[in-house]
Amino acid sequence: MSGNKKFIISGGGTGGHIFPALSIAGEIRRRMPEADILFVGAEGRMEMERVPAAGYRIKGLPVMGFDRAHLLRNFKVVYQLLKSMRMAHDIIADFKPDVAVGVGGYASGPTLKAAQKMGIPTLLQEQNSFAGVTNKQLAAGARRICVAYEGMERFFPADRIVMTGNPIRRNLLDCDATPQDARRAMGVEPEKRTILVVGGSLGARSVNQTISAGLEVIKEAHDVQVIWQTGKVNGAGCKEALDVSGAQNVTQMAFVDNMALAYRAADLVVSRAGASSISELQALGKPVILVPSPNVAEDHQTKNAQALVNHNAAIMVRDADAPSHLVDCMLRTVRDEGVLATLSQNVTQMALPDSAEKIVDEIFKLINV
Repeated sequence: MSGNKKFIISGGGTGGHIFPALSIAGEIRRRMPEADILFVGAEGRMEMERVPAAGYRIKGLPVMGFDRAHLLRNFKVVYQLLKSMRMAHDIIADFKPDVAVGVGGYASGPTLKAAQKMGIPTLLQEQNSFAGVTNKQLAAGARRICVAYEGMERFFPADRIVMTGNPIRRNLLDCDATPQDARRAMGVEPEKRTILVVGGSLGARSVNQTISAGLEVIKEAHDVQVIWQTGKVNGAGCKEALDVSGAQNVTQMAFVDNMALAYRAADLVVSRAGASSISELQALGKPVILVPSPNVAEDHQTKNAQALVNHNAAIMVRDADAPSHLVDCMLRTVRDEGVLATLSQNVTQMALPDSAEKIVDEIFKLINV
């Protein structure tokens, strides 16, 4: 398919927003190589680096999130929002997109609102089981709303909702290594039961503290090994704790360069409950213990996790309970073949494959392609 249609994709702030956005852009480009794609993100956030690295143009807005803990600091937030709205209007007027796509995060608010005011069709992608504030505000003017969970009509007009799932990084599905080969590549023992603890690019502080405190217990679990991704911020302290413990069955790293291999190596994953992470685990059928972050808007990670727990597709350990429960839970679970098999089967059944393709189908319908 050819053409010179123009697409704006807006949102970001975390990898959980950026990876789906890039997947959507990649599917548009695959079908329409001549498509003109422009991203709009938030200044200073990771999309300003990740998007150009993937080969796309991006413009940044000075928009910021509201500070719920310190309300007086929001005078600057309001000023930056008004400035961002003017800039978004100018970007839309100059670029003249055929359609605008919002993937969530506060950067998408000014961009999609400007597009709607100018009569440009808009599509929202809502990743979470509990809709974000920005998408709820934009829903009335959106032509299509792509979701990953049932029951989203409590947030959005039912006649515009399409169940598509969340796009995931395609390379995760392309890994054909055996678990043993993946473990060798990760530098761990090939035949030992393996737990992958992953907290995202910034790490999960409370999870890291829990693992640090539990290293003496983990050290005695001679039949189990742990791959521990700590993030850069907490990396030095975690490495020091590991060195002091002398645990030989724990491999700590600030980043995991090849998540496809890391997932493949794992019998069990311990993860936060971000929407993108959950979608990846569903697609790969990985048994998982979810530790929802308490530091997110409207506690949406707990709601994401609960949606899986309700289908017996994951185990949830609340962040406040992690210090007393997590290490014991993960060691007990990884040794129970029956529980692992049940979790794997049920989480696989929740997967919604080909999400990027389905979302782009809806985008193209809006512009009669």
